[in-house]
Amino acid sequence: MAASVHDRDQDFPALVLAAGASSRFGRPKAMLTVSNQGGVSHSLLDCAIGQGRVLSRNVRVVCGAWYPLIRFRCRAQPCRWVRVADWQEGMAASLAAGIRSLGPHAKGVFVLLGDQPLLDPQALEILGETARSFPGQAVAADYGRHPGVPAYLPRKLWSDVLALKGDRGAGSVLAEADATRLYIPGVHDDVDTPEDWCRIRNAVTRTGQRARQPQG
Repeated sequence: MAASVHDRDQDFPALVLAAGASSRFGRPKAMLTVSNQGGVSHSLLDCAIGQGRVLSRNVRVVCGAWYPLIRFRCRAQPCRWVRVADWQEGMAASLAAGIRSLGPHAKGVFVLLGDQPLLDPQALEILGETARSFPGQAVAADYGRHPGVPAYLPRKLWSDVLALKGDRGAGSVLAEADATRLYIPGVHDDVDTPEDWCRIRNAVTRTGQRARQPQG
């Protein structure tokens, strides 16, 4: 019997990393709101969860700072909120907590950031299809000189990710694994400063772009 969609989502879960304190920005980025041309408003984290849903119905948000406030302000709810006790130690701690929350049947995991609202949904679909077709191969967004998130980390790389320390993401692991790189428009448009936010918010409003939202 063929596996159900639910079973496939357990095999290929998605993590949204949103545990940071947004210290450079000065306030919690996850709760920033954007509106499309139809006037529908949603938070940056709502948008990221919607992006995760393009890849898998099994979306988990890795959280730390500003929890539980961001949970109550979030309209879209993930399958699970994963709290990081040592979130102050950096992104490596978030990745480790997210991976440790996954079940034994996961073949790999998709990883997204919570502050890239301009990611192209069709490119994310290609990322998802590529990972499912080649579950043992790492797949990542092409940043030019290096691979990065959004990315797919096959299970065989998890021990390397768990060994990371401090504010290091999975970029070095993806590079060493010779990850397949995909062009994903929007990866350079992340929100680090108020100036970034003003530009990106205007771009979302101007184009009417809205990330796919969870159903149900």
